[in-house]
Amino acid sequence: MELNGNATDYHDDFASREDAGRRLAKALARYKERRPVVLALPRGGVPVGFQLAQALDAPLDVLFVRKLGAPGFPELGLGAVVDGPDPQVILNDHIIRSLQVSPDYIEAEKRRQLALIEERKALYRGSRPALPIAGRTVIVTDDGIATGGTLRAGLRALARAGVESTVLAIPVAPPEAWRNLSAEADDGACLLLPPDFHSVGFYYRDFTQVTDEEVVDLLQRGATLGV
Repeated sequence: MELNGNATDYHDDFASREDAGRRLAKALARYKERRPVVLALPRGGVPVGFQLAQALDAPLDVLFVRKLGAPGFPELGLGAVVDGPDPQVILNDHIIRSLQVSPDYIEAEKRRQLALIEERKALYRGSRPALPIAGRTVIVTDDGIATGGTLRAGLRALARAGVESTVLAIPVAPPEAWRNLSAEADDGACLLLPPDFHSVGFYYRDFTQVTDEEVVDLLQRGATLGV
């Protein structure tokens, strides 16, 4: 199914992440009858995801994705590792070849990022297990995207995890980044596609940093929705 990104005037920004989530829920209201699961990227995606989950009566969880940093250039992604029963590694072969990165380095970086994911899981979920997603419609959300690399890795990993379908729900994105993600999901909605994209926070009147405490609270409240 083709993605349904709807461009609007980018001055029509969001009051908050909660506002963005409520507006996305209206755009995706047709999915309520599918009994989806909502997965949000922490931390900024969780308030968006909570509003989606409430409106669609769907349980909320987080999607843990960590970039694999290049040797000496941690901001340059060699790929990403995505948490799950069988953690998925998505690699950028072009960058790996051009930098001649060894398999030993990639394996060590994967282990390091998985250790960081385990710390976040313990903080955000406590002893609560991850929501089962195999055979389910999964709505993936964040508070916006700039390049989409992290989300791309997450969507590919979900496809390998046996979900029924993936739906991408994004408040704002550059048009090119949105188009590049279109092959990775089955459906979706992007509310703002500004042709002259600035930054995600530019399109929010309130873009206060989300705290770990807020994430924990929203995940506890969202885990029991729709079950």
